[in-house]
Amino acid sequence: MPNFQQMLGQVKQMQEQLQQRLEQISVEASAGGGMVTVTMNGHKHLTTVRIDPEALTEADREMLQDLVLAAVNEAHRRVDEELKQQLSDLTGGLNLPKIPGLF
Repeated sequence: MPNFQQMLGQVKQMQEQLQQRLEQISVEASAGGGMVTVTMNGHKHLTTVRIDPEALTEADREMLQDLVLAAVNEAHRRVDEELKQQLSDLTGGLNLPKIPGLF
């Protein structure tokens, strides 16, 4: 039977590695053919929002709001995808139960 303290140490080490990987994740998503582009980090915080100048002159306010919303939601989905891959890499592909609040 494995040593419980050793298992806890391994879990803590995996948690620290995942935290370090979260710091390195950066995803970009766009909407409206690139009229709105956002960048999000591994903590799901927006780091940049870029709006094509044409969107400001040609698009009405509601459409621009919809494009920003679509880009943010796509970035959120991509962060989840990247987190799942990072966790899979850390666990060696083990099929672990879903961790509440992580994905």
